[in-house]
Amino acid sequence: MRLSVNMLIEWQGRAGPHIERALWIDSSGTDVATIDIISPNALPVFRKSVEIEAALTSGDAQVLEVDPYAVLLRPENDIADKHRQRRDAAWEVIAPLVEDTTGQIFYSHGRGALLNTHEEKTGWTKKTIYKFLRRYWQGGQTKNALLPLYDKCGGKGKERQSSTGVKRGRPSRLTKVADLPTGVNVDAAIREKFSRGIRLFYETAEQRTLQDAYQKTLEKFFHKGYDKLPDGTLVPFLPPADELPSFGQFRYWYEKERNVTQALSTREGKRRYNLRHREILGDSTQMAFGPGSVYQIDATIGDIYLVSSLDRARIIGRPVIYVVIDVFSRLIVGMSVTLEGPSWVGAMQALENAASDKVIFCQEYGIEITEEDWGSYHLPEMILADRGEFEGYSADNLVNALNIRISNTPPYRADWKAIVERNFRLSNEKFIHWAPGAVYKPRQRGDADYRLDAVLDLHQFRKLMILSILDHNKDHRMDWYRMDEFMIREHVDPYPIDLWNWGIRNRVGHLRTVTPEILRLNLLSGEKATVTHRGIRCFQGLLYSCDLALREQWFVRARERGSWKINIAYDPRKLDKVYLRLDGSRRLECCQLIDADKTFRGKDWYEAADYLEIRQQEKERAKSRKQQSKAVLNAQMEQIISEATEQTSKDLESAGQQSKRSRIKGIRQNRKEEREMEREDQAWRLGKLEPTGESAKVVPLVVSTDKYHEIEAKVVDNPVEALDNEVTDDPAATDSTHVARSQLIDKLRKLKNKKGVDDE
Repeated sequence: MRLSVNMLIEWQGRAGPHIERALWIDSSGTDVATIDIISPNALPVFRKSVEIEAALTSGDAQVLEVDPYAVLLRPENDIADKHRQRRDAAWEVIAPLVEDTTGQIFYSHGRGALLNTHEEKTGWTKKTIYKFLRRYWQGGQTKNALLPLYDKCGGKGKERQSSTGVKRGRPSRLTKVADLPTGVNVDAAIREKFSRGIRLFYETAEQRTLQDAYQKTLEKFFHKGYDKLPDGTLVPFLPPADELPSFGQFRYWYEKERNVTQALSTREGKRRYNLRHREILGDSTQMAFGPGSVYQIDATIGDIYLVSSLDRARIIGRPVIYVVIDVFSRLIVGMSVTLEGPSWVGAMQALENAASDKVIFCQEYGIEITEEDWGSYHLPEMILADRGEFEGYSADNLVNALNIRISNTPPYRADWKAIVERNFRLSNEKFIHWAPGAVYKPRQRGDADYRLDAVLDLHQFRKLMILSILDHNKDHRMDWYRMDEFMIREHVDPYPIDLWNWGIRNRVGHLRTVTPEILRLNLLSGEKATVTHRGIRCFQGLLYSCDLALREQWFVRARERGSWKINIAYDPRKLDKVYLRLDGSRRLECCQLIDADKTFRGKDWYEAADYLEIRQQEKERAKSRKQQSKAVLNAQMEQIISEATEQTSKDLESAGQQSKRSRIKGIRQNRKEEREMEREDQAWRLGKLEPTGESAKVVPLVVSTDKYHEIEAKVVDNPVEALDNEVTDDPAATDSTHVARSQLIDKLRKLKNKKGVDDE
């Protein structure tokens, strides 16, 4: 190997690295002057070139390609003026010595005399001249090797050590003017307390300031005990401030040792960290190889208030905007503007619009375009969306029937679909914020109500959205878009429509088309319905019927064999019709609401779901009422039965022992007599009764025991007459021993019945 000046040679087999730089080679190529680039006291030495070449050949030495002093080779504009001045001053001192081509300075004999002469000539000391020469030789023999090495000054990255009783750091102002204590040095024990205080009081969800965390740390770990207030509260007793670490020391060690990721994650939460603070190293465009590889879809509530098209004096609120964007080209391929909340209905309309002919779509709003202006009428390979709308049965139809992959972002990670999120901001900046009725935040007290400025209806706002989309697709230049080599070669301009058209020509195979009927069929919401003998039951109770069910006698079969499940599709905006999915969802059968549920005709799914939910809640609340009512009824029944049982038991005891046959034998006659009494008692008496002039009074009827036995003997001949003649209404006419009228009447009836039976 041919040797050259400034070549770095590392010698092997020695303790520690030993690297020499070739400084000068004599004209014969025999001798080489080298210097150790690591030793602080190194001077040039001579080696034979054959010795170096032999060591390189045998492996005892090797040539290094990386020069540790290469950092000094930097442009002039990167060097501070003060550093250049020091470099140039040093160069003027050694320039006459190193520019001598004879190499006298490299020889040890005569070097001392040469430097003595130069010292007298320049006025610089011999020691300083040696220092300049050594830096020049070790640094690669360039002027920049003489730059001041301030980066090697001090102890950067090293922990300072102090003698016992000596305070490190700059003294405070108070220390300079007064002989006062200077504070404490931070040792390993204090640093451990700092770390614990940071974890407990700063890196938490409470988001305290660093000053508050410092105060809490002092109270927790540096107190000497507790003082008790009159109310019993314990207060930490802190030493004087000069015996405590300062806030500056606390902040220094926090910033020196802190983990930025951990601090932000614990203070603001993992979700917010991922959204606002995480590193951004990727590019969304890498997800898509060409047009249709990935569509992103999202919804936002428009920052504008609209009016009704039927009565423009009525403000109807803010619209919900859905936008579908192609990731590869950033072309907006679909949109919808509705009053529905962010839901599957809005997403369904946006996807249907993405797959529809935009020329015809724009004509509906009086806008004439060509296919080159907005030629997207396709479905993609994959849709990246939020979790809400695209989790469920409807999204499964896209996967299973249309072979579209659905990818949902994690919660609170809008940055994963930043393309469509950024588009909403552009729409606001371009036209929404300049339209009447736009939302301005914050609204100050006394400002005019921007809602009263609303003048646009839904149709007009959709037209503005279409014009904004056309402007975005055609004229939104994306200088930040990362072109690949093929786009650069063909001079593709970074406009969405140009990237889309280039991708259509060169990156095909990702877009797909379907008929509107098939698309709408698979976009409709789906549900399981039940075929019953009353109809096809859907939505927790609504009943439908169709010609197919009647023709094939579904309802008769359901009554005979039992119900079964079927798949249906429905448009949530109107419940008049649902659709049976037949032939593997390739054909629809329309079903109509039966007359019994005509109340829900013209209503949407949300109204029906609201009513059915309220009815279900009322049913749940009615359980308590039913249970309480049943409890009252049972208590009343038990009371009546108990009273009847007690009365019957008393009468049976009064009547003496009776056989079961004797009690059953007169049922027909008993029924007849009871009926006659009921007729007499319940008979209607029309007309006015003549007043007697005396207030009515209830007189208890009592009969003495002896009199009772006398009447009992007479009742055999004529019971009614005996009762009328012998029973008195005057309580005074009776003795203390009497029989109640109710018992007497019952007894007389039994005697009468007995007499009648004997006569037979």
